Amino acid sequence: MAVVMAEHPHAALVRKGFEAFSRGDMDTLRGLIAKDATHHVPGSHPLSGDFKGQDAIIEMYRRIGEETAGSMRLEMLGIAVDGRGHAVGMCRVTAERQGRSLDDTGCIVFRIVGDKITDLDECVEDIGASDAFWG
Repeated sequence: MAVVMAEHPHAALVRKGFEAFSRGDMDTLRGLIAKDATHHVPGSHPLSGDFKGQDAIIEMYRRIGEETAGSMRLEMLGIAVDGRGHAVGMCRVTAERQGRSLDDTGCIVFRIVGDKITDLDECVEDIGASDAFWG
């Protein structure tokens, strides 16, 4: 008989965030993200850069939904934690925008303090494809 281990609290927090993003549940996301958090988005396109503060992050998420007409989908591939305040959420990202398609693998490296996400460092497999999709 296999022993089922409980999910680490940081993995559960990240999973809850990915699920809320996928539902477009900005209120839940706001509750998970520290007021002074920063989300770093790679690339050189209109939605890349550093989004500082809860309001700027939530607005960027809203714009993603608007730009993709709600077509963005995140397929969770896994969550890894170090037990010291870092977690990595890995996923496949698909979306449609202005006749273009995105199908990429990426991850977000989360810094967690207490029960809040304080920093999100996004990484993508193909920055060129991301720039072309969002540009």
